[in-house]
Amino acid sequence: MKSLWLDTAPAIPADSFEPGAEYDTVIVGAGLTGLATGVLLSRAGQRVAVLEARSTGAVTTGNTTAKVSLLQGRQLSRITAHHGAGTARAYVEAQREGQAWLLRFCEEHNIAYDRRDAFTYAATGQGVADLRAELQAATDAGLGGEYVEAAPELPFPVAGALRLADQAQLHPMELLAGLAAELRERGGVLIERVRATNVSVTRDATGSRRAEGGQAGRRLTVHSAAGQVTADHVVLATGTPILNRGGHFSVLKPQRSYAAAFNVPGGIPSGMYLSIDAPTRSLRTAAHAGRQVLIVGGNGHSVGRQQHTKGNLEDLVRWTRDQFPGAELTHSWSAQDYEPAAAVPYVGRLSFVEDRILVATGFNKWGLTNAAAAALALSSTLLGGSKPWATQLYKAGIAAQDALSTVQTNAEVGLELVSGWLGGLARTSQTAPPEGQGTVVRGNARPVGVSTVDGTTRRVSGICTHLGGVLNWNDAECSWDCPLHGSRFAPDGTVLEGPATRDLEAK
Repeated sequence: MKSLWLDTAPAIPADSFEPGAEYDTVIVGAGLTGLATGVLLSRAGQRVAVLEARSTGAVTTGNTTAKVSLLQGRQLSRITAHHGAGTARAYVEAQREGQAWLLRFCEEHNIAYDRRDAFTYAATGQGVADLRAELQAATDAGLGGEYVEAAPELPFPVAGALRLADQAQLHPMELLAGLAAELRERGGVLIERVRATNVSVTRDATGSRRAEGGQAGRRLTVHSAAGQVTADHVVLATGTPILNRGGHFSVLKPQRSYAAAFNVPGGIPSGMYLSIDAPTRSLRTAAHAGRQVLIVGGNGHSVGRQQHTKGNLEDLVRWTRDQFPGAELTHSWSAQDYEPAAAVPYVGRLSFVEDRILVATGFNKWGLTNAAAAALALSSTLLGGSKPWATQLYKAGIAAQDALSTVQTNAEVGLELVSGWLGGLARTSQTAPPEGQGTVVRGNARPVGVSTVDGTTRRVSGICTHLGGVLNWNDAECSWDCPLHGSRFAPDGTVLEGPATRDLEAK
């Protein structure tokens, strides 16, 4: 599976890793959050390094549907229910500023984008009630928008829709290429295929932290298999933070959803559409090979907790062909996003103690505007400024209203941990799985993952290297996925995305 964006990505040059190098800020993760933060800091004269474990945009940014929209399903009604209208207003201000910064960057760097109206539509009576609740929340938060009775562009009837004019869509890899180019022009470095595994605090001979001004104040060491680098500050822009010390993994629910691009005979809707009912359906257009193609997304589920994930993609393709007869599949892919228990992103310092490490996570499938807003907030913090909306929005944390969902999430994690071990130890078959399949069996009293991909059968540890969850096979992408906190591994055990930072052992 390869996204339309990654398949048509422009070349993005990378720099060599220099063990022992010193920087003002090291950013872990070369998606939109990491590169936008790097550009903002480099504009202020900082020496910045961005470390990427795979390739630029390989994880969420290169697999998004790439809508730059302030109309975001039920986001505002959820935020209002958790934290009140004041936090919802701060969220809208953050989205507006993030969207404006992104589109201005595109204009300044000749990166194409399309202006489109955004719609959230309902097909059921409950969906209409949810639309009206979202409209009220949007009105209270100062977003605006309007309720419309129909969506004539769609080939199927709707019960109602919200419309917000003049939103945008773009090619996310072209955006990342522009950001990477400016970063390097301003003296920053972009280093690919170097996985950060830890960040430690440099201490003097007595074991205490060095003085603020000691050796240019560089107090953090970023560790990787390729060596170490040091910095005054570190920003973790890795989807979910690679460090457990802030406890973010316990308040995030990893979600995986699917997308596909189609050549469609005849006309296709020009607007950006999102259903408010389940299963989710997201629609937008994109230019490809000299024509407009239709991109359809949806069918999200918790990572590692569903059998036969390939069925989600097959259902999406089947639905598209039912609604758009003659639709021809050209690309299919999936993306991972993190739903925050607090209903708003977690952006800021890793913890009260480790205040020189900053994080950004929990964008809940709205990564483009949230990533830009996070980059603005993080760079402002590091440069001694402030954003009033950030002070209001990112201080929310886990409120009393979130306690139940957090307990439920971690109870589900505990159940998956126990059931995974019991299931993995119960299966003893040594027969190689069929092509494209994998299973966990017992090997020397431990779960072992056995898979067959491209004719090769591999055996790896079936235990996630993060916190010991027993892995499940993802037959849509031929990967081992952890049902606890969303870590994913290739058939040979290589980490694909965290919070795990160590590969699975071969067995």
